[in-house]
Amino acid sequence: MTEQTEKKTDIKSMNIEELQGVMKSLGEPAFKVKQLFDWMHEKRVRSYDEMTNLSKALRDKLKAEYPYVSLEAVEVQTSRLDGTKKFLFRLGDGNVIESVWMQYHHGNSVCISSQVGCRMGCRFCASTIGGLLRPLSASEMLEQIYEIRRITGERVSNIVVMGTGEPLDNYENLVRFLRIISDEKGMHISQRNITVSTCGIVPKIYELAREKFQITLALSLHAPNDEKRRALMPIAHKYSMEEVLNACSHYFDETGRRISFEYALVGGENDSEEDARELCERIRKLNCHVNLIPVNPIKERNYVKSDKKVIVNFKNKLEKYGINVTIRREMGSDIDGACGQLRKSYLSDHEADTD
Repeated sequence: MTEQTEKKTDIKSMNIEELQGVMKSLGEPAFKVKQLFDWMHEKRVRSYDEMTNLSKALRDKLKAEYPYVSLEAVEVQTSRLDGTKKFLFRLGDGNVIESVWMQYHHGNSVCISSQVGCRMGCRFCASTIGGLLRPLSASEMLEQIYEIRRITGERVSNIVVMGTGEPLDNYENLVRFLRIISDEKGMHISQRNITVSTCGIVPKIYELAREKFQITLALSLHAPNDEKRRALMPIAHKYSMEEVLNACSHYFDETGRRISFEYALVGGENDSEEDARELCERIRKLNCHVNLIPVNPIKERNYVKSDKKVIVNFKNKLEKYGINVTIRREMGSDIDGACGQLRKSYLSDHEADTD
């Protein structure tokens, strides 16, 4: 099946207008559209067979022409420290992706992947090792949340698109996902409870601003200047910090949504007092929040986590300049909690089994 055909027949990724076209082509009445959408996105069933108010003849026609996307959980790790759950899901083509379910006092949050692998090449991230295999469809992004709800039985109130992959490198499917997950006829997750993380694909930030979504944009900044950012993030060779920050400022102007800057602290690389001072000078005029992230060391890189004292000093320096800042609470530190690590270890084990 070609990619174009898959996109055409991926019924769980379709909007209401597209579903209306499907039902019309099958000779079915318009009210069936609402029933089908409800089964897929409000009741979140795993197959056509569960859609009991659709006739068997209609279900058979749908099965024949429109494959129904569901994910299979192949591994679930649960943290003994805080209950965080890390999921490894198998896709229909055999690829695997990972998602994380986290409990906070304000509700349950799910972190989902947007691609199988990643081509951005950020030096401290396990997700990018092995490169990009393919983007995820909107349905595969949705299904991570739906399947986690089925398994845990818990309500999901917050979503972060911050797992494996660069969301803005999968722009069309991301936008479809955002519209469906926030649709009042589906899960109806408030857009204000959705965060999309990007390493800084500048043209797509401007494009996203035009959508006028009320989501939070989180920019992976990770450095106070172009030289240090280029050493950590290949995307910085294409877009300067000035270009990226101007795009973020535009996003705030268009949406009114405060920007979140993600800053992974790497010991001896970007965590000095001078780095903190320079960062403050760069962003202090922006309506923003800084999320400091102690980097997760991976064996393929020689980066190390900053000392706790250094992290606190960095935070204090930013606060002194009036910048809103938090240190990300480490969740699931006793499991493969960092981005890409569970998938990577799974693939390594299976490669060893086939040797």
